[in-house]
Amino acid sequence: MDSAMLKPSELSDASIGSGCGKAKLTTLQQLVLGILAGAFIAIGGVASAVISHSITNVGVSKFAAGAVFPVGLMLVVICGAELFTGNCLMVVPLVDGKINLKELLKNWVVVYIGNFIGSVLIAFLVFEAGVFAINSGKLGGVVIKVASTKGNLSFGTAFASAIMCNFLVCLAVWGASAAKDIISKLVIIWFPIMAFVACGFEHCVANMYFLTAGIFAKSNPVFAKASGIEPDKMINGSHVIQNLIPVTLGNIVGGAVMVGLTYYLAYKYIPLKKVMKFQIVV
Repeated sequence: MDSAMLKPSELSDASIGSGCGKAKLTTLQQLVLGILAGAFIAIGGVASAVISHSITNVGVSKFAAGAVFPVGLMLVVICGAELFTGNCLMVVPLVDGKINLKELLKNWVVVYIGNFIGSVLIAFLVFEAGVFAINSGKLGGVVIKVASTKGNLSFGTAFASAIMCNFLVCLAVWGASAAKDIISKLVIIWFPIMAFVACGFEHCVANMYFLTAGIFAKSNPVFAKASGIEPDKMINGSHVIQNLIPVTLGNIVGGAVMVGLTYYLAYKYIPLKKVMKFQIVV
């Protein structure tokens, strides 16, 4: 009888197979699926803000946001989409020789662009739909405040926070590949994503939504006033770049190195095991 889930030692092979499949997608497929993933993650961001913005207890508010946000990655995994942060795990088939660097970088670039398009699209649509006007515009003020806070993070803070974020996100993706049924996939996705949101770590695709949503929201005087942010510290285009560069780099380290390469080293790097065995015998 087949096991209900893959063993930890089998997940590297599953990641290699998944990465190879991603590399074989056409440019159009990568772009379209990237747009969908950006939209899915943005929807998680919208829902988490709506649920948590009026809760005064900080701990409860963070937990409420974390409880709802995982819907984005759930949609990515179950419905199928290309998410840049999850695709950091494509380093596994790369080091295994199954794909080349050009294929990996092409996927990352196209998917990243798609994620940005999808995120901005949802930010624009929810702004136009009047979602930020909830609670007499207080939600709009929170959206601006969150975006401005993220946009003013130092490089080091954003980078370290991003490493922690994608460490958890890629563990969720890695673990979800072990499950063979939808319920199990949803459970393993929920806990790590809830943890990263509750801790306030930085996710580049989520920030594509949060930052641009803040820019849209600040165009409304009511929202801008509700934010309580000084005009010179309010989110702007340069803040988007200032945040996304260190966060993207940190996400790559957290996912590619701390999850993908670490597990590959543990379970697949046979030459190292042979060397260790030889040294012990000698």
